[in-house]
Amino acid sequence: HLFKHPIPTGLWGLVNNAGFNDTIADAELSPLGKFRTCMEVNFFGSLELTKGLLPLLRSTGGRIVTVSSPAGDLPFPCLAAYGASKAALSLLMDTFRSELQPWGVKVSLVLPGYYKTGTTCDPAFWNLQKQRLVASLPQELLQAYGEDYVEEINRQFIQFMKVAVEDLSAVVNSITDGLLAANPAVRYYPGQGLGLMYFIHRYLPYFVRDLFLKGFFINPKLPRALRQEHHNDAKKA
Repeated sequence: HLFKHPIPTGLWGLVNNAGFNDTIADAELSPLGKFRTCMEVNFFGSLELTKGLLPLLRSTGGRIVTVSSPAGDLPFPCLAAYGASKAALSLLMDTFRSELQPWGVKVSLVLPGYYKTGTTCDPAFWNLQKQRLVASLPQELLQAYGEDYVEEINRQFIQFMKVAVEDLSAVVNSITDGLLAANPAVRYYPGQGLGLMYFIHRYLPYFVRDLFLKGFFINPKLPRALRQEHHNDAKKA
C-alpha cells in the first residue's frame, strides 16, 4: 500500500560512454582506416546500442546520456578522425533528443574536458603509435612533412597530458544528473576552461579560435617542404 502506482520495471537509462582514439596527427597524415575505426566505435557503436534499446527506453520514458567531446564542436589540431566521429555522435543524439520528445525519453550529451582515463595518458602508448604512423606513411608525405614534424606533434601532446584531470567526479555527476534529474540539461560541460573555449568559438573570429586551440592544445611546426621553400626564398632575397 506504500505505492499508488506499480513500480516501473525494465530499462530506465542508457549511458553511451565508449570512446576511441589512437591517432594524433594532421588529417592528411592520418590513415583512412583510423577515421573508419573512430566512426565504428564512437558513432556506429552508440547508434547500434541506442537503436537496439530504444523499445525498452520508450516503454519506461527513460533516459539516454551520451559522452561526446568538445573535439566534436571545435577543430582541435591533429584530432580530425576523433573529432569528426564525435561531431557525428553529437548531431545524432541531438536528433534523437528531438525525435524522442513525444515518447517522454530525455536525451543528454556530456562533453568533458581532458580527463585521465585508460591509455589516454600513457606516453609509451603514444610513442608507439607515433612510430607506427611514421612507418606507415607514404614516402612522398613523409618527405613533405618530415619525421621531425610528427615527432614535435607527439612531444606537444605528451606535454599536454600533464593537464589531464584525475578526479572524474565532475563527469560522473553530469552523467548521474542526466539520468536522475527531473529536468536534465541538454548538454553538460564538466571540466575547467570549457566556458572560455566555447565563448571564443561562438563569438570571436575563426582565426582567433584557431590560434587559441593551437596555443591550448597542439601548435605544429612548419612542414619540411614549406621550411625549405622559406629557406630558398630567404636565400634569393
